[in-house]
Amino acid sequence: MSIHYKSASASRVSISELMLPSYSNFNGKIHGGYILSLLDQIAFACASKHSRAYCVTASVDTVDFLNPIEVGELVTMRASINYVGRTSMVVGIRVEAENIQTGVVKHCNSSYFTMVARDDDGKSVEVDGLILENTTEIKRFLKAVKRIEMKRHRKEEFDRADFVPEEYLADLKTYKVKITCTDQL
Repeated sequence: MSIHYKSASASRVSISELMLPSYSNFNGKIHGGYILSLLDQIAFACASKHSRAYCVTASVDTVDFLNPIEVGELVTMRASINYVGRTSMVVGIRVEAENIQTGVVKHCNSSYFTMVARDDDGKSVEVDGLILENTTEIKRFLKAVKRIEMKRHRKEEFDRADFVPEEYLADLKTYKVKITCTDQL
């Protein structure tokens, strides 16, 4: 079977939406949960466009809310495929909010969603390879590889059956915690 390749630009998706009062939280800012819902939708669209298959969210690697989004701002999300594996893709998403009265644009969020392509029976299917056309795309791919490696390392270190908390107790001295544990560690 020969591998097919698709450029990141062929799968790019962007959406813009005016932020309404009904999307706000108790503090009058746009609710983070609403933004997460939009992020998941655009990640799905981008991954499905690349794979030509139904895609599911496998993990959300990073969601850092950098700046609050105000009611009345125009939010634009841009998504592209940053990495492809056998059946998975990492979708990078940039979120910007524009004050439509002043024209001031602020970066509000950068997120990374891992999506998996599925067939009609729910089985994972192989996705097309990725053509890296410029330095930015190469950097995005390599950064995704590094995040995957770090995630794998964390899982190996902390999810193993022989994990020993005592080995990490000294690390807790630099944190704002008080240990009152009465059972034996």
